[in-house]
Amino acid sequence: MTEDQLNNLNVVSKDLLPTPEEVKVALPLTQDAIKTVIAGRKALEDILNRKDPRRFMVVGPCSIHDLKAAREYAGRLKKLADEVSETLVLIMRVYFEKPRTTVGWKGLINDPDMDDSFQMEKGLRSARSFLLGLAELGLPAGTEALDPITPQYLSDLITWTAIGARTTESQTHREMSSGLSTPVGFKNGTDGSLQVAVNALRSVSRPHHFLGINQLGQCAVFHTRGNDYGHIVLRGGGGPNYGPKSIAACEAALEQAGLQKNIVVDCSHGNSKKDPSQQPAVFESCIRQIVEGNRSIVGFMLESNLEAGNQKVPDDLSTLRYGVSVTDACIDWATTEAVLRESHLRLKKRKT
Repeated sequence: MTEDQLNNLNVVSKDLLPTPEEVKVALPLTQDAIKTVIAGRKALEDILNRKDPRRFMVVGPCSIHDLKAAREYAGRLKKLADEVSETLVLIMRVYFEKPRTTVGWKGLINDPDMDDSFQMEKGLRSARSFLLGLAELGLPAGTEALDPITPQYLSDLITWTAIGARTTESQTHREMSSGLSTPVGFKNGTDGSLQVAVNALRSVSRPHHFLGINQLGQCAVFHTRGNDYGHIVLRGGGGPNYGPKSIAACEAALEQAGLQKNIVVDCSHGNSKKDPSQQPAVFESCIRQIVEGNRSIVGFMLESNLEAGNQKVPDDLSTLRYGVSVTDACIDWATTEAVLRESHLRLKKRKT
């Protein structure tokens, strides 16, 4: 009898990764990047504390798979962000990890070459390099925290973090979020229920103690003070939940739990019934509510790319269409630009 009969029975192999510290030494923060992240986080905190009357918008591709196209998108978004900055704080949606209901491409970090080779070291370095360039451009980044180890490599370049509908109920993600340095949005359950997100917000605001890895890659016990900037993200499920009645019900649930009435509306997923062409209508409805006096809607999420729609990952990657999502379908840049400019003008008029 040997230990080999007990351990790793279903593990084929293991590849060592560089430590977070080693990756950060290779791709260090710059002063411009630091300023962008600090300013972005401060703006969100002020919005959530009602010190800043603007709203924030997490907008960008469903997932990042083509860094060249993503950089082109970022350049366009930065110009638009400057244009609408009086009423909206734009944060680029930068999702490197994708939760899958069954199987499928799991994102740039897990499989950067999109060929099931799972070159994760390359993925982590590519992700950090992209975030660094984004921050140096002056554009804040928002992402979903899926794997609890990944933030040790990237979190210093993130302004806003989402916890997805599939993981909002996860104790691991609630504990991790209590220690993150960013505001964190928890999505309602896939069935549309609010309670799992409300419970998550109560949990994340409190201290936790959990296992993780430090910057040297060593196992460590983390002790957190709790995150004061958790908020709910309405993404639909079992039907849309962005209308005035749904917003009022969410406000009531947050108030009953003793939580701040901070609501972000995800214009995609269940709220658009997974039809990207419906995202602008969802956004417009929420802007109308704000113009008519709503104060609880503090932000939005919008899935947008250079081109509309989506595509499957082909066997021949050379046939991939440039600027088109390989996960959820998105609206195109022209539509994105139009709806954000229109909303900016309406919010500016209300402010005046």
